[in-house]
Amino acid sequence: MTNKTHKAGFVNIIGKPNVGKSTLMNALVGEKLSIITSKAQTTRHRIQGIVNGEDFQIVYSDTPGILLPNYKLQENMLKASRSALVDADILLYVTEAGDEPSQDYPFLDKIQKAKIPVLLVINKIDLSDQEKLEELHNKWAEILPKATIIPLSALKKFNLDLLFKLILDFLPEGEAYYSKEELSDKSERFFAGEIIREKILLNYKKEIPYSVEIEIPEFKEDEKIIRIEAIIFVERETQKGILIGKAGLALKQTGTDARLDMEKFFNKKVFLSMVVKVKKDWRNNENNLRSFGYR
Repeated sequence: MTNKTHKAGFVNIIGKPNVGKSTLMNALVGEKLSIITSKAQTTRHRIQGIVNGEDFQIVYSDTPGILLPNYKLQENMLKASRSALVDADILLYVTEAGDEPSQDYPFLDKIQKAKIPVLLVINKIDLSDQEKLEELHNKWAEILPKATIIPLSALKKFNLDLLFKLILDFLPEGEAYYSKEELSDKSERFFAGEIIREKILLNYKKEIPYSVEIEIPEFKEDEKIIRIEAIIFVERETQKGILIGKAGLALKQTGTDARLDMEKFFNKKVFLSMVVKVKKDWRNNENNLRSFGYR
């Protein structure tokens, strides 16, 4: 009796902002690893989610939406998206049903020349009809004739099984890159910070969510509780005032929302304390960006 072949590889997810990349990765991984809001630029880092089977390991990588950068943080985010084109074994190029295909779609020239399998996902098909989908399918087939096109709804989990089967088919043979117990390459501190950032994206308007970065200087876990200290950095004093709110109520609500989500994520009681500090113009400062984990 011969041993079953083991497959392993990196499946990188790229596309414009708000096409559903994070929703798709979370659905494929079966865990909420990437934060999700309706605002563009929600994802700032490449986040890996690992799915293991007896004879396979898939390392999914969610990336920031492709955009024209206005400041150094966005330049860094664009670098993360570019790097996903280089180190993938399979590329998931995510579009959406309402998005008109065109030759100036971001990174299209590189994807047309790709030597690896490209799976073009038309997401949010629950918001379209059959006739429009067929039209979209034909247009994309003209632009990317070598790609395998899959219409799906990540939110409704429609056609995810088909996508998963295609990924397994295209996955190269090889040993696992990570321990089979691991779920992500990111730390628990990272996910705690991302949960806070998600609540800020949901609870505040205008420039506030985009001016925020989270640092977790303390993450202490014992049998019954996790104690987390968070520093929320903003760029200006006025932003600090808005974030805290009258009598501290806005920040208190954000803290409660974040703590409840953390307790679900870590499956344990959480004590969360948060302070707000100003780090002037951090989004355009290389040293600050490096200290926050941007490369």
